[in-house]
Amino acid sequence: MSADLQRNKANAQAFYDLMFNQGRAREAVEKYVGDVYIQHNPDVGDGREAFIAYFERMKAEYPGKKVHFKRAIAEGNFVVLHCHQEWPGDHDYAGIDIFRFDDDGKVVEHWDVLQIVPENAANRNTMF
Repeated sequence: MSADLQRNKANAQAFYDLMFNQGRAREAVEKYVGDVYIQHNPDVGDGREAFIAYFERMKAEYPGKKVHFKRAIAEGNFVVLHCHQEWPGDHDYAGIDIFRFDDDGKVVEHWDVLQIVPENAANRNTMF
């Protein structure tokens, strides 16, 4: 795997850990996000400041939220993270996050899909 792919995978996980697990959204954006940040999640506004505001609110509303990385896949300037999200007082979620990186290894675009982890399933395979 190329050095850029390894760097982008590491940056995606470090970014996500810093903003989600550690609740330090502003620091995560300053360190890992490019000048432009395009957001495709319909609950989060476009741009760096909208992202920070959303995750600062989530930190206050869901203290103790946690993400666990199950898989990280890098190709071209994209990284895909398959994650288990724990939201205390809410649900656990299976999530796929897709990040696009610029040439400097900074996140510039994000998509995600979330699904509640069900209590029961038709198989024993789990979502992870």
